[in-house]
Amino acid sequence: MNAPIPLSRPNVGDLEIQYTLDVLRSGMLSLGPTVPKFEQQFASYIGRKHAVAVNSGTSALHLCIRAMGIGSGDEVITSSFSFVASTNCILYEGAVPVFLDIDPESLNLSAEQVRRFLSRRCERNSAGHCIDKATGRRVKAILPVHVFGMPCDMDELQSLAREYGLFVIEDACEALGAEYRGRAAGTFGDAACFAFYPNKQMTTGEGGMIVTDKDAIAEVCRSMRNQGRNEKSEWLDHARLGFNYRLSDIHAALGLAQMARLVDLLAKRRHVAEAYDRELQGIPGLLTPRQIHGMKRSWFVYVVQLPSTSGSEVRDEMLRLLRSSRIACQAYFPAIHRQPYMKGLYSSPFGRLSETELASDQCLAIPFFSAIAPSQISTVCEALKQAVSEMRFHGSAAVQVGDSQS
Repeated sequence: MNAPIPLSRPNVGDLEIQYTLDVLRSGMLSLGPTVPKFEQQFASYIGRKHAVAVNSGTSALHLCIRAMGIGSGDEVITSSFSFVASTNCILYEGAVPVFLDIDPESLNLSAEQVRRFLSRRCERNSAGHCIDKATGRRVKAILPVHVFGMPCDMDELQSLAREYGLFVIEDACEALGAEYRGRAAGTFGDAACFAFYPNKQMTTGEGGMIVTDKDAIAEVCRSMRNQGRNEKSEWLDHARLGFNYRLSDIHAALGLAQMARLVDLLAKRRHVAEAYDRELQGIPGLLTPRQIHGMKRSWFVYVVQLPSTSGSEVRDEMLRLLRSSRIACQAYFPAIHRQPYMKGLYSSPFGRLSETELASDQCLAIPFFSAIAPSQISTVCEALKQAVSEMRFHGSAAVQVGDSQS
């Protein structure tokens, strides 16, 4: 029997061990010099003035919501096809996520749908605020998510934000190294957020980063991550409500080592994706990730789609067959608006999110990490081919025959 193949695995080596040991031996495990050094290097890599390290991408998103004054009853335009953190950060502050549908090619928030919502439902009042005429609530921000490392249509979204006086918070947690028309993901919004969970392009174990060019946003986020202390506060002086969202120097040391290897880590992930593209090309009923002109994907996950006329039946059967072969896989992503706890907590101004639900029913993440062996890639691909063949042989009504796309 084949050894199990995991869905993801971090690429950690001797450099990460050495950097971490250096911090452990220094005695400065938190609030030491390693976090600022990590922040400086990350800001330089992305190309923004400030970087603020925190303990997760979720914390980064939450602090950005608070820093922009988004609160109870405000509306934030975003996508339901994402990990729940991009919506939870809105709910934490009592604001309302406005879910608009996705573009079927990129699987990102559709700029066309955003324009449709703003032009039909919103107007700017005498104070210049954008008001949703149907609810009377203020629309405060757009929160686009670069899903699976593919950048959103940021030129159009930025233009709409300027026209309607909205903040833009980029969720770039899956998109470190991605580019939109030659410009790095994370350099467009008023602020952007990255995440360093072990399945990401680089890891700090747990961790996240806020990047911004705005001094005021950086200052308040630094304060809030550290229990509301200001830079010059005494330890027990607190200028505002804050949180313990700090990143430790131990985690930052891991981040510094990963930054030193980032070009290689990204290249290895790209090579894995290219290997999958080659081996999965032409399988009837299986769609591979699309390439889009002007967009440079950063490979966070490798997600295939299984077109179906009966909801998630085909995808779920594929999950079962792969797992029975000891190959880890996951439905990526379950639509957020379908989560049980979301009932009554969101707005969907145009009714059913048909493209979002279609993607949610069809998408499947397969094993993907920079150190995956060629033999493991071949095992995964053969299992996929066998599963597609088996489902077709047994007459799975939802399987559609069609050319794969890359």
